[in-house]
Amino acid sequence: MIARLLYSLLFYLAMPMVWLRLLWRARQQPEYLQHLGERHGFYTPLRARPLIWLHAVSVGETRAAEPLVEALLHAYPEHGLLLTHMTPTGRASAQALLAKFPERCTQVYLPYDLPDACGRFLDHFRPQVGLLMETELWPNLIHAAKRRQLPLLLINARLSARSQRGYARLASLIRPAVASLSAVAAQTECDAERLRQLGAQRTSVSGNLKFDVTPAVDQLQLGARWRQAVGPRPVWLLASSRAGEEALILEAISAVGIAGLLLVLVPRHPQRFAEVAGLVAGRGLALCRRSSGSLPSGETQVWLGDSMGEMAAYYALADLALIGGTLLPFGGQNLIEAAACACPVLLGPHSFNFSQASDDAIACGAARRVANAGEAAAVAGELLRSRAQLLAMRAAATSFSQGHRGATARTLALIERVMEPRKAH
Repeated sequence: MIARLLYSLLFYLAMPMVWLRLLWRARQQPEYLQHLGERHGFYTPLRARPLIWLHAVSVGETRAAEPLVEALLHAYPEHGLLLTHMTPTGRASAQALLAKFPERCTQVYLPYDLPDACGRFLDHFRPQVGLLMETELWPNLIHAAKRRQLPLLLINARLSARSQRGYARLASLIRPAVASLSAVAAQTECDAERLRQLGAQRTSVSGNLKFDVTPAVDQLQLGARWRQAVGPRPVWLLASSRAGEEALILEAISAVGIAGLLLVLVPRHPQRFAEVAGLVAGRGLALCRRSSGSLPSGETQVWLGDSMGEMAAYYALADLALIGGTLLPFGGQNLIEAAACACPVLLGPHSFNFSQASDDAIACGAARRVANAGEAAAVAGELLRSRAQLLAMRAAATSFSQGHRGATARTLALIERVMEPRKAH
């Protein structure tokens, strides 16, 4: 309790810096200044309906949750769904999903982890169960749920060794929170064991929900149209790149050694689109931007994917992808969507956020590991010259994707076990 009180006090004292950070981020993404009251637990009235609450912090978690959302709404037709986020991009990424169920879904920001804000949130919506995606461990939120006897589950849970070490340094704060969770559905046994060491008491392995996400047919068709327009040129994609990685690839691109190569850059964060366009222009490369509405011409050397919600189309276009966040120590973005689109991938040395999936993909031949940008360019050149190798990696990617499905059904079964006593009551 003392650790949590001290944490809360520090959080309150830090709020001026939090607001300054919001203002700073709003310079490039004005949406950060929308719905400000929700970040402190103030919401508009909603229709009376029992709610299942699912928290998906940003884009990746929201997309991973899509099969589970549909399964929940089918399994509990009398319930509505409360979907919460922390970022504008996460909120925007759910629009297509919410459009399918406009009468049953409510979307808001989760408040900051302050005791009064968390209390207002839970008292306003009164969900019957709470589902936290992946690594959302907020001590005050979990404590507020426990006080209200609200079952709270951590689903699709993952915890890298690096994050475990960080949490372990805050054991007096984190351990009671983790121990209060009603259940933990981990992606892998390694994730489950790390969470047990942090105090989780009711853990199981359900797999990764991202494997159950099926690429939208219209996005695959869009990628196919792009491919037809581009023609036989080899296409190398840097997918969901992070700050600093585009510059490394632009410096190493000559090592690919293939005439007519089209490099496609898709930064993970939309506020960086203009910055990346400047990097390309600064190197004198012929640039085309997706936002312009134009497709790459024969002279285009770099196509900037400055759009949201079209990653499956970019994977469908590419002959080969390098997964962003792996060249520099960000921990990597997930390669599962690429595999679902049958796109072979390269991984840099830093994939600790998705270590099991990365290792499995490499083991089955769907991915290859590279040490740095220079090696990535050299290996890309090797593979893009070898149709046989690329076809083998495509087949392996499809097999890898299909062989790991089923997490949605396992997670839903766990939720039903937790929900059953409350439903009877």
